[in-house]
Order: sequence, then C-alpha cells, then structure tokens
Amino acid sequence: MQHFKTLSAYLDYLELPRPEHPMFSMFTALGEGFLPCPKESSPPITNDCYSISFKKIVKGDLTYGRTKYDFTNGTLFFIAPRQVLQWDDSVVFEQKGFSINFHEDFLKGTELAHQIKKYGFFSYSANEALHLSPKEERQIELIVENIDLEYQNNQDSFSKEIIISHLSTLLKYAQRFYERQFTNRMELSNDLLEQFNQQLENYFDSGQLEANGIPSIEQIADKLSVSQRYLSDTLKKETGKTSTEHLHLYLIDEAKNILLNPNKTISEVAYELGFEYPPYFSRLFKKIEGISPTAYREKYKMN
Repeated sequence: MQHFKTLSAYLDYLELPRPEHPMFSMFTALGEGFLPCPKESSPPITNDCYSISFKKIVKGDLTYGRTKYDFTNGTLFFIAPRQVLQWDDSVVFEQKGFSINFHEDFLKGTELAHQIKKYGFFSYSANEALHLSPKEERQIELIVENIDLEYQNNQDSFSKEIIISHLSTLLKYAQRFYERQFTNRMELSNDLLEQFNQQLENYFDSGQLEANGIPSIEQIADKLSVSQRYLSDTLKKETGKTSTEHLHLYLIDEAKNILLNPNKTISEVAYELGFEYPPYFSRLFKKIEGISPTAYREKYKMN
C-alpha cells in the first residue's frame, strides 16, 4: 500500500495544485469558481495528513449506518492521518465547497495537537459524515472564509497561530453539529442499540463466546456496518454509556444467571463468558454490581 509522508507528495498524487505552505493547503469554491478535481479513482493509500472537506453529492448513494440519507444539504467529511483511503467514480460530488489538508506536524507544539485526537469524527466512516443544515453550512463557511483569507495573504509570524485558532473553532462547531445529528437520528440510534444487543445474543447463543473469547467492539461494529468510534459515540449520546460499557453490562447480566448454578466455580463462570483471566471478571462484576460474584451467589442462592 502506498504511503505519503508529506503534504506535497499527497497532493501531487491527487493531481492537485501544490500548497502555499509546506504543511497546510486549502481549496475553496464557496461562491464563484470550482474546486480542482482530484484523480477519479485510487487503490488503498495512506498519508500523514488531516483532511476536512465540504461537498454536495450529485450522483450516487452514500449511506448513514444502513439508512440512506437526504443529501440535498452539504456534507462535511473528516479524515485522520494513516486512515486507509480508497475511492472510485461511482459517487460524484458537486465541485463547490472546500477542502482543507494539513500535515499532522503543522499542529506540533499547539494545544490543538492534543485536542484534535479527542474528536471522534475523524475515525468515522464516509457513511457517517456530518450532514449540515443551510444555517450550519453558513456558520462553517464563515470560519473557512477567515482561514482562506489568512492562507492567501502574505504569511507572517502570526499566520499559523491564527489559522490554527480558526481550525479549532471549526472543529468545535462540528462537534456541536454531530450532537444535533445524533439527536435528530434518534430512531436509527435506538435501532443501533437493539442491533448491538442482538449481535451479542447471537454470538453468545452460537457458542463463540467460550470458544473465541469476548468479541471486540470492532467486530460488532463491522457486523452493524458502522465504525467502532461512531457506534460508541452514538450509544453514549443516546444511553449515556459507551459500546464497551454495554458489552460489559451484557456479560455481567449473563453472569448473574450462570452464578446461580452452585456446581460451577467462579473461574468456570468467567471462562464460560469468554474472560481469559477470572480475577478480571471478578473485578468487573464488583465494579458493576457493587458486590463480588461469590457474595452475589450467596445472596441469591437457591434454598
């Protein structure tokens, strides 16, 4: 798989103009003109850059989880360094909007270098992109116009700091708009929780738990056709608990039934539930239930 270590090499591969700054580039077409067109298709590639782009779909379908979304509004995409990228010409975007690309080293020594790793949407899939209302579009455009103004001017010692400040503001707005999107798609989010629990039930009933151990969140997310981070963020928004917490609750709920069988040791219960180390099972059980597995068994044992 081809990997691009510099922003210039990445843009050359995309057949886009070279950047004004060695580690920061942006293309805008919010009013007149059109965005430059990158190459139509590419096999899997990776790079060391962040990308933020805003476009409207013209042809083709993208999905939101397993639900098609109305793309009359614009869509904001986020890509983090070393994510695998691959595309073809089946989806066509209007050549309006903007594209911001910057090398991860552009943020070194700044507060944003730490903050940006906390934004989960950089780990979302394309089908989990942010869909903006016209009002939200305008708010983002105003920030981008300010970044572009600074980018196009003769850059001085203040330019980088000002651009990064605007980038930070853009990302905070994106987080706010994602929160809105999670809320507006509550029906889908609730369905996602039901599907999550159904996948766990299927895994448990098929005997895979004891044979293969506890499934990873990535495995479950893959079955649900969503990214691991998106699954966790959606469940956290709707239920107050992450996907990992829901997995633990499911396992402990199953444990409570098995513990009522007096013929099984605590270690046997742990292994049956896919735990490699029984002490970890005991600690998790006590953390969730407030008492140890042994105390629970004593409290609820059959007379």
